[in-house]
Formats: sequence, C-alpha cells, structure tokens
Amino acid sequence: MRASFIQRIGVATIVFIAMGALMLAITRPIFAATTVDDVSQGLTCQCGCGLTVANCNHPECSFSVPMRGEISRMIDKGMDRPEIIGVYRAKFGEKILSSPTTEGFNILAWVMPFLALLIGGGFIVMMLGRWRRETPSIVSGPTDGDAPEIDPELRERLKDEIHRKL
Repeated sequence: MRASFIQRIGVATIVFIAMGALMLAITRPIFAATTVDDVSQGLTCQCGCGLTVANCNHPECSFSVPMRGEISRMIDKGMDRPEIIGVYRAKFGEKILSSPTTEGFNILAWVMPFLALLIGGGFIVMMLGRWRRETPSIVSGPTDGDAPEIDPELRERLKDEIHRKL
C-alpha cells in the first residue's frame, strides 16, 4: 500500500513538471520582448552579401544599418516580430525573408531535402540488399556441371606453349 502511494506521488510530480515545462514553452514567446536582433535575423540583407540583416558584415552597409534603425523604431511603436516582417515582406516581396514561408509552393523548400534523403537512403538500402543476394560467379567458381568442355588438342597446345615460354 505504501509503495503505491509513493508511485502515485512520483507520477503526479512528473506530470506536474511536464505541464509546467509545456506552459513555459507556450507562454514564453508571448511574453518575450521583441528585439532588433530577433527581427533582423528573419530578414535578408539586400546589399548583395547574402547574409541576414543582423549578420551583415559590411560596417557601413547602405541597407542593414538603416533597416536596424527602422526596426528599432517599429518595436518602440509596439509592433511585434510578425508585424514588422509583414511590413518588409509587403515592401520587398518574398526575397527579403531569410527562410521560405511554409505555405504554397515554398513547402517544397522545406520538404525536398528530407524527401531526397529518404529516397536516396532507400535506394542505397535496396542496392546493398541486391548486392548481398547476388553471388559473383568469379568468387564461387564454376561447378562441374557448368564447366565448359575444353578441346584436349587445345589444352596440349597451351601446355606446350607455356613450357616453351618458361
């Protein structure tokens, strides 16, 4: 009876911890303050460097430096990350996003790498299985019933030729 009570307390504790972790994971993004770095990680710099606005390595970049200031002013006005990114997406189009959206044709950008790995891995497994099943005839050698009949006259000529060369 006592062990059952202790087990119930242990299960209840695990459930309580799991619920707390879940609540923290759900509510943290809601209460997290939007930062310039957080928003600028989601936007691609248009100066040609190919990096995000946050990581642009040009100290006097004509695009990322002013954009960080604009993002800061938008955050001061109370806008959050999705709203700010939406403003720039409307202004510059899809090319401003540092990662493709998960809607429409862009889903292929997320799915294709995993699909290619899955298909390639399946192909490799299939080929390895096929190679394991096949036994090369060179390794196993011909059996007596499969051996071709050699003309005795040709065999004698071969022996004579080998003896002359050696």
